[in-house]
Formats: sequence, C-alpha cells, structure tokens
Amino acid sequence: MKTLSIVWQRLVSSGGTCPRCAGTGDEVERAYRQLRKQLIPLGIKPVLEIREIDQAAFKANPSESNRIWIAGRPMEEWVNASVGSSPCCSVCGDSECRTVDVGGTSYEVVPEELMVKAGLIAALTINAGQDSR
Repeated sequence: MKTLSIVWQRLVSSGGTCPRCAGTGDEVERAYRQLRKQLIPLGIKPVLEIREIDQAAFKANPSESNRIWIAGRPMEEWVNASVGSSPCCSVCGDSECRTVDVGGTSYEVVPEELMVKAGLIAALTINAGQDSR
C-alpha cells in the first residue's frame, strides 16, 4: 500500500498552544479521518505526524507554526494558496502568525476541506506513480 504523509506542526509552550493552532489541530484530525475513508480503498494509506516547535524556533520564524505538509510539499502548493500572517494571542504573544490565503479568503484556522482537497490532489499524483517527495 502506498502512503500519503501528512505533517502538521505548531508551537507548544508549557503544554499549551494558541486558539488558531488548537482549531487547526481539530481540523487536521477530521481531515485525516476523511482522507483515510476515501483513500484506503484506493490503496493509499494516509499517515499523520504531529510535531511541536518550541518558543525559540517560533521566535526565529513564527510562520513555521501551524504549518502543514502533504506528501512532502507545503499544503499551499497543492491548492494554489499563499501564506499570510495576522496578529495572534495567547502563547504566541503579539507575533504575526501564519494564515493560509486562498481564493480571496484568509484562514487563521486551516479548514478540513482545504486539507482534504490538498490530500486528494496529492493522492492523484501518488497513484499516477509520480514523485510525491
């Protein structure tokens, strides 16, 4: 069975994260379950890895928090999205944190539907036998 890697990382400080990362975490779990339902019958097994980054890594580059890769590529590449930023809160302090911008809409919490779309597009690449990185 082929695999489809999904990696999500976010800032974790003192066991907590910000509301946008917590919300994206819920969406990641839903997207993962949806992709499993749709892809396993096609011979592709999604594999989810959740990573934590610490305060030092976050301060060096806040846009690394709440970041998603699918099949080794940034999720944004699969869905023609771009990366933006907006002020955050909580453990992030007053940092400008990652947003995903697609079709004129900016998302602080990455929606399940966007991840599922990216996963399905990536799976087509994998099934076609192309390099999925």
